[in-house]
Amino acid sequence: MDTLISMQVFRLVAELKGFAAAARRMDMSAAMASKHVMHLERRLGTRLLNRTSRHVSLTETGALYFEQSRQMLDALEEVEAAVTKATVVPRGTLRVSAPVWFANPTFVAVLAAYRARYPEVNIDMDLSGRMVNLVEEGFDLALRASATPGDNLVARTIMPAVFHLVGAPSYLQKAGRPKQMGDLVSHAMLWYALVPTDLEWKADGQDAPKKIKIAPVLQSTNESLLHLAALQGMGLAMLPKWMIGQDVEAGRLVHVLPECTYEGTVYGVYPSRKYLSSKVRTFLDFLVEDPRLR
Repeated sequence: MDTLISMQVFRLVAELKGFAAAARRMDMSAAMASKHVMHLERRLGTRLLNRTSRHVSLTETGALYFEQSRQMLDALEEVEAAVTKATVVPRGTLRVSAPVWFANPTFVAVLAAYRARYPEVNIDMDLSGRMVNLVEEGFDLALRASATPGDNLVARTIMPAVFHLVGAPSYLQKAGRPKQMGDLVSHAMLWYALVPTDLEWKADGQDAPKKIKIAPVLQSTNESLLHLAALQGMGLAMLPKWMIGQDVEAGRLVHVLPECTYEGTVYGVYPSRKYLSSKVRTFLDFLVEDPRLR
């Protein structure tokens, strides 16, 4: 059997989670697709897939082989396209990690537009909010909001990330509106759990910064929870512009302390330029070019 074809079949079985779907994509029978995977397993001397009557899943060895062979097949496709001057059609599963607050109408509209242009790409979006290990966990790309992209990864600037301190009118009517950052010590704060609660600020007319420590009434690594709590009048929250834009326009939330604004950047980070597949490249290009993300 042709080992390269067997690798392509295995990749599709893993991505589509079934032999029948992979076989249809490769224009072969499900039985032949199964034979190709068994050929690989015999060649490698290990089981790559767990099979039941209803489900197919990767073994630990299979997951490792999938990630490595996927990169090789992507690179081979790019090389063939360059030699033949053909256009590579992005396809396969694109695994992306992003912050929780990307679950919003604006970003979903962009995802839908990308899929309409590249219908052969399936998107697996992780919004757990944790810092994933791209290589070990098999992610193609991570979207991260920070002041700097970090070391040991290739980064591309995608869009600005602006966070505002906001509160509901009901909360501000009850607790009063803070006039300076030092006032936050007496306010109910809804805080992102991974951000320190020690803050520095400069009072007007003073050179030395002051330090304050806030005591959150609610902490979470889920910005959606903090957003809902702010709408309920539980306290003040620092939230991304994307998440609160419609609420501010409708008067459900109000900006407070204009100087208490965080301006960062969303970066697209990936392990290496060497194996940048067409699906990753087109996705990054699409995000950069879409005016809705400005």
